Amino acid sequence: MSYPFRLLALFALGAATALAGPAHGQTPEEGLRVHELVAEPNSLVLSQGETARVDVTALDERGEEVEAMVRLVAPRSGLRVDASSGEVTGGAPGTYQLVAAVVLPPDSDRDPVMLEVPVEVNWPSITRAEISAPDLTLFEGTTREHEVRGFHEDGSERPDEELEMEWVSSDPEVATVDRFGAVTAHAPGPVTITARAGEAEASASYEVRPFPAVTLELGVDQEEARTGDVLEFSVRPVDEEGNVVEDLPVTWSYSYRTFDGVQQPGAAGVVENGRFVAEEPGRYTIMAHAGPLSSRETVEVTQRQVVRSVELQGQGQVSDEHTSDLWVWEGLDGRDYAITGTWGADGWAYIWDITDRTNMVKTDSIQVDARTVNDVKVSPDGRYATMTREGASDRVNGLVILDLADPAHPVIAAEYDDGLTGGVHNAFPKDDYVYALSGGEKYLIIDVEDIYNPRTVGEVQHEDCRIHDVWVKDGMAYSAQWGCGIIAYDVGNGEWGGTAENPVYVSSLETPGGRTHGVFPYYQEETGRFLIFAGDEIMSRDGRALEGQLNTEPYDPNVPGSGLPSNTDGYLHILDFTDMENPKKIARYRVPEYGTHNSWVEDGILYQAYYEGGLRMVDVTGELKGDLHKQGREIAVFKSHDPNGYIANAPMVWSGMPFKGQIFFSDWNSGLWSIELEAEDPLTM
Repeated sequence: MSYPFRLLALFALGAATALAGPAHGQTPEEGLRVHELVAEPNSLVLSQGETARVDVTALDERGEEVEAMVRLVAPRSGLRVDASSGEVTGGAPGTYQLVAAVVLPPDSDRDPVMLEVPVEVNWPSITRAEISAPDLTLFEGTTREHEVRGFHEDGSERPDEELEMEWVSSDPEVATVDRFGAVTAHAPGPVTITARAGEAEASASYEVRPFPAVTLELGVDQEEARTGDVLEFSVRPVDEEGNVVEDLPVTWSYSYRTFDGVQQPGAAGVVENGRFVAEEPGRYTIMAHAGPLSSRETVEVTQRQVVRSVELQGQGQVSDEHTSDLWVWEGLDGRDYAITGTWGADGWAYIWDITDRTNMVKTDSIQVDARTVNDVKVSPDGRYATMTREGASDRVNGLVILDLADPAHPVIAAEYDDGLTGGVHNAFPKDDYVYALSGGEKYLIIDVEDIYNPRTVGEVQHEDCRIHDVWVKDGMAYSAQWGCGIIAYDVGNGEWGGTAENPVYVSSLETPGGRTHGVFPYYQEETGRFLIFAGDEIMSRDGRALEGQLNTEPYDPNVPGSGLPSNTDGYLHILDFTDMENPKKIARYRVPEYGTHNSWVEDGILYQAYYEGGLRMVDVTGELKGDLHKQGREIAVFKSHDPNGYIANAPMVWSGMPFKGQIFFSDWNSGLWSIELEAEDPLTM
């Protein structure tokens, strides 16, 4: 017989797993009879968002149908399999394989029968185009950039790197346009520039004017800087009568020489619209160009010199299971405490007295019905804590609220699962409300004024965006939603009319790569900018030269130090949300060969959990632009090597948090750590 796929909630290594089989009584034993699998159709070509059905038939050696269980594995980013209809939907464009495999009994010693179904996913047609260009006059001899956006019939936008447009000038003698939309004017007169993609097109018209300037004056706000400092250059085009020419397009470039005189190739700096940041020390000459005119200014950039020593204070070792998140706080009794969760460890969370950082003591443990307690947090007033549950035996999961009246020995105030099925990966307690994720689809807003009687009062489910994290600050909720990036809602700020009971969408911003996993909002007092630090999470290095060993060897409790370290990827995106309705990307922090996890920023220092890369402390003072890692902004790095860890000497930092002059962090393989960052040395700063 033929049958559609039935989706299971199983995901591994970026793949979605679905189970196919008849709706009645099949068992793995039937798989032993299968000789061949046949798919109809045996290949698929889909547009993004398009859906088609795939039926699979299991046959025995005589070609007769077998009612066997079949598992399908598909790349989660590229394809979706519907649980009820058996339909396959195209996701990210690309070429994929649906792999069907017969399910066999656990004690079987034979390999399962398998079948690959090739699937090609293409972009849908572009039906509408828009040209975006700065409102500047086009002068003879100048060049100006144009950007074009392409939209599909459903209103979704084609990513810029995948957008192919044909650019045409109505009069090449007046102006020409290259394949990237850069328009160069050659002579005065009218001209129209058109961008086309299939049947969609957009145009911009100009009246090219004679070039008016005779000199180009260039200045800079300072002539010396450190790597990572942003310099602002001002340019004044002046005509024959001494008047400043407004709206004259200016292009920028720079040359670079090291202090030792050796010319160093590569991108050692970034210059854009007169704003320049250097990533290497040396002497830079910044050049402004407009038509036949050019002007230059040279500046010297020295090494940032922010490195400080870091000293280990103590460790609360956990070596028999994986540690997940942590939170530290001052208890109502005046002592200092930490709570840590566990991953894949039967639902345990631990309470630590950390008043003496050199001798952190476990005071209590709490077990709930869960496979993983992924996230733990404490309310700002220290009144209650939240524990998230995943993998509960009843599959209901939900949120656990702890009463912290006695912080050394918390008690469970409530186990709340109303609307929180499918696993609660993260939660954020904020005074009388908790924002809790539900199955990766949405977050609920729960009133916990009475922690023994919580109740849901609102929810946010933004389109078809998977959600991984949420953080609330000043009445705004910022959520990390994978391919949708960062999404901001008014949940009590009031400027957009939102409340906890009636959240209001404000804005969103996608990040490169579509793997937005973590979010941390931060107000930068010295610049008045409101920033969002948004981290990737990629739990593999597939396709990279340094893929590392596959983590296929499990931990063996009878063999100390067994198991293999993980290999991760991804970096931190720094976004400017000062104009809340028009956020923009401004910088990144990327350490090659490692992947980010959770972030914390306080007093101008980023505390970044970078998995195998350890806990990294980064200077994020001043205006941020470019790549902070290349600019020498790293203050310190601490790698938590533990020879007695769950996996020996394999740092895997999950979260970091500064607290009362110390830094606490959790490591997946070795538990809770405390370190201290040495005070700044004025001779080297």
